[in-house]
This record gives sequence, C-alpha cells and structure tokens, in this order.
Amino acid sequence: MIRVLLADDHAMFRSGMRALLDTQPDFTCVGEASDGREAVAETARLRPDVAVLDVRMPRLDGLAATEAILAAPGNDTRVIVLTTYDADEYVYRALRAGASGFLLKSLAPEELVAAMRVAARGDALIDPSVTRRLVAKFAAVLEPAAAEPPELARLTSREREVLLLIATACSNAEIARQLHVGEETVKTHVSRVLAKLGLPDRVHAVVYAYRHKLVPGE
Repeated sequence: MIRVLLADDHAMFRSGMRALLDTQPDFTCVGEASDGREAVAETARLRPDVAVLDVRMPRLDGLAATEAILAAPGNDTRVIVLTTYDADEYVYRALRAGASGFLLKSLAPEELVAAMRVAARGDALIDPSVTRRLVAKFAAVLEPAAAEPPELARLTSREREVLLLIATACSNAEIARQLHVGEETVKTHVSRVLAKLGLPDRVHAVVYAYRHKLVPGE
C-alpha cells in the first residue's frame, strides 16, 4: 500500500485528490496539510511514502517545504511538487532539493496517480510538456565537469547507451524498442546505471549526462 500525504492550501483540491486516491486499491491518504510548515511536520510524524506538495502555500512555500523534508535525517519520503506554473526557477529548486517529480496541476488525474506510483518505487519524472527544455536548462546552469568522471568507466557499453537514451527523455518502453530488448531488461540496466553513478533517479541521470557533455550536440 502506498501511503500519501497531501499538502495544498485549497481544501477542495485536497478533498478531490483524497477522493481520487480512495478509488485506487494500492493507495491510502494518511494525512493532509494546508501550509508548508504543517507539511514538514506531518511528513516527519506520519512518514508517508509520497508527499504531494503545492508550490504556493502560506507560512512556508512548497519548495522550501520540499527542501526541509528531504534534508531531514533519516527521511525516506518521496516528494512530488505540483504547480499551476512551469516556471524554470521552480523546477531548478525542486530538482536541487531532490524532488521525485515536478508536475503541473493541469495533468489528468490518472496521470497524477501514475506519477505517485513512479515516485513510490524510487523513480522520478517531470511533466512531459516541460521535461527536455527544463532539464537541459537545469543542467546548463551547473558548472561542467573538467574531465570525464572515473565512475563512468564502471558502466558497460550497453549501460552507457542506456544512460544516453535516458538523457534524451526516452521512457523504458522507448529504450526497449530501440535496443530490441524487453522492458524488464531495461529496468535492470537503468538500476545498474543509477547505482554505479551514485544517482537517486532518472531525472538526476539526465542532469548528469548533460553536465558531463555526454549528449551529442550538447
């Protein structure tokens, strides 16, 4: 069962999301928060698998709350940030803090639920409408590495190929088609890439590839 905390200053939005989660057999809403400080406190108290935070909340905004939650010692809650705006600075802060998702509220309900499942299993995603632009810009503001990092040598040729496909925002299904292998094989490769490079999720793998100039044309 995936345990979820909802944090939004609009009670109607929280009510709607809770009702949606109640229709899913693998979800349970363990708590709600109406502002950022409450979200931080309730996450520490309830330790949900996933916390869904709105960016614009009183007392403490969703980005500052995300930073506080993910910086807490022993935290194992994944955070998804929701917003009605796709402002670049929001995404930069969310990714730097380690958020597992940055999604627009205009996303279809079933897609939001799917995103929570992705976060719960330890992966990450950004709203498809802004992924490539924002990740590329995020990576561009990082200082490029002076030389190829030694951990890249740990990757097999196939794992390096998978890393480059991840960096071009390919899904597991798309990678499987390009490499003519099954999706389970791709999942194994992705897990090994992340482990060998010491990265928490796919989003940070994309940033890593851009930072180290591994993407052709970058």
